[in-house]
Amino acid sequence: MRSLSLSFRKKVQCFGFCKLNRAHMRGYVDCHCHISARDFDKDIDEVVENSKKAGLLALLAVAEHAGEFEKIVELSQRFPGFIFPCLGVHPVQEVSPEQQRGASLQDLDAALPIIQKYKDHLVAIGEVGLDFTPRYVSCDSDKESQRQVLIRQAQIAKELDLPLNVHSRSAGRPTIHLLKEQGVEKALLHAFDGKPSVAMEGVKAGYFFSIPPSIIRSEQQKLVKQLPLENICLETDSPALGPEKQVRNEPRNICISAEYISKIKGVSLQTVMEVTTQNALRLFPKIKTAIRP
Repeated sequence: MRSLSLSFRKKVQCFGFCKLNRAHMRGYVDCHCHISARDFDKDIDEVVENSKKAGLLALLAVAEHAGEFEKIVELSQRFPGFIFPCLGVHPVQEVSPEQQRGASLQDLDAALPIIQKYKDHLVAIGEVGLDFTPRYVSCDSDKESQRQVLIRQAQIAKELDLPLNVHSRSAGRPTIHLLKEQGVEKALLHAFDGKPSVAMEGVKAGYFFSIPPSIIRSEQQKLVKQLPLENICLETDSPALGPEKQVRNEPRNICISAEYISKIKGVSLQTVMEVTTQNALRLFPKIKTAIRP
């Protein structure tokens, strides 16, 4: 797929590539992005405007820690009907720019009051999950701590009747198994890096998998080949997971994910757009205010 990836790199440079014929296409939903990241502080209005020009109908803004919850809610109020808040505690927490560690229940304790405060405004609990990357976990107790944080957030999601927006780096199978054990019925596995056979266990459980623009240079191509389109959503994970490494990713690049999926699956771009948007509506029904015929 290398030649296809190179052609996409050229197309990324052309903003017209992301524009849509609105008479025939409805638009995209970015199911997982970090629009509250400091990377966007200086030009958030331009980023949002470019996203809309690229055909985006809604952005799901995910959190990583309690410290950014209020900012995400403020952005959702600043751009109503376009940015939708998801609050949750990520499995990896930053101690300093040079040091990170696994999440603990103490991290969750700080987040719970804010989640309760804004519970009626949330479209999902996230970003939550497991991350067993060796540099973040040094022993079984580290893994167990992450599991406990995820279990509690799964319970909160069920109590609030909200889906989970899930991270599962180097922990695909443990994450899916834990979600199933906890009776989670509504979940999005973002940027899944596990084996396609493991992902199919999630498909059987009714879970969805979102694909970022980095697919043009990643192993996720194998995943997309096997996943049913009815279980695929789109994401950018902005500002990360863009088409090029070390270059700020933006929500407007969602079209790169869609175009690449259409080539892998052998279906039209319009089909990918329509099906993934309907999938997003099924999983995140609160965004329906942004999706108008």
